[in-house]
Amino acid sequence: MKRQKGRSLLHKSGLYGRVARRKPLLKGIHKKSRLEFARSHVGDTANMWKKVLWSDETKIELFGLNAKRYVWRKPNTAHHPEHTIPTVKHGGGSIMLWGCFSSAGTGKLVRIEGKMDGAKYREILEENLMQSAKDLRLGRRFIFQQDNDPKHTARATKEWFGLKNVNVLKWPSQSPDLNPIENLWQDLKIAVHRRSPSNLTELHLFCQEEWTNLSISRCAKLVETYPKRLAAVIAAKGGSTKY
Repeated sequence: MKRQKGRSLLHKSGLYGRVARRKPLLKGIHKKSRLEFARSHVGDTANMWKKVLWSDETKIELFGLNAKRYVWRKPNTAHHPEHTIPTVKHGGGSIMLWGCFSSAGTGKLVRIEGKMDGAKYREILEENLMQSAKDLRLGRRFIFQQDNDPKHTARATKEWFGLKNVNVLKWPSQSPDLNPIENLWQDLKIAVHRRSPSNLTELHLFCQEEWTNLSISRCAKLVETYPKRLAAVIAAKGGSTKY
């Protein structure tokens, strides 16, 4: 009774129980670098952001997004196959992907086989980066975005960028909310899991197909509204944002 009363008082105050969102831990040094990044780029033109090739890696689990699914069913039919979610031990496995996109659409999407180290990363770049920039018609003066993972910032990787004359965007650590590809990853995962892949081969195939199906207008909108992300970081004084 007391718990119910307390809950009612919280609701009257506009407070409701919700699952807490996961956000990177931001220390003072992270907030400072995020704020500096946002302030230095908030005045950039729309054309500048159109030249950026955004990139990232992500893990997609076979049954990852199927943890909760609401169904309409009659009493005593909970165990009928059409009302259940297939599960296997350890979630059925997962695949790692590297991908990139610009306001002109999605670039290459690559399955990462084996351990992802500096050499593997440079191999992926060698085989996919310049071709993606070419396919998206970004021109030679495009800007490449990546996070500050050690394999991305290793000396050998920096030398590779130098040899290829690739301009790399200086990036603040702990800032997935500043990378619009995170929104595309979420779109991809939702689209793939709607198709209920039954094994890792199907998972990879569906990822490739759905990545290609992501609309150019969606990509363009994410880039077009990029200044709003910067403004949000400035408003939060370098702290976490809703993005």
